[in-house]
Amino acid sequence: MAKSNSSYEVPGAKEAMNRFKQEVANEVGVNLKQGYNGDLTSKQAGTIGGYMVKKLIHQAESNMSK
Repeated sequence: MAKSNSSYEVPGAKEAMNRFKQEVANEVGVNLKQGYNGDLTSKQAGTIGGYMVKKLIHQAESNMSK
């Protein structure tokens, strides 16, 4: 059976990712509410997601050089 993309293997990961998403949204100037944010534009949502990926890649690269 295929696993859902929305499942998390590590306990507490979902909450940590939600905090990370909120932090990034604040950094890029997008106001997120608790719960559903379907009123965001594609550009706003893409900006948040893209910046999250950029920060995660930077962190991974930093960890590789240690």
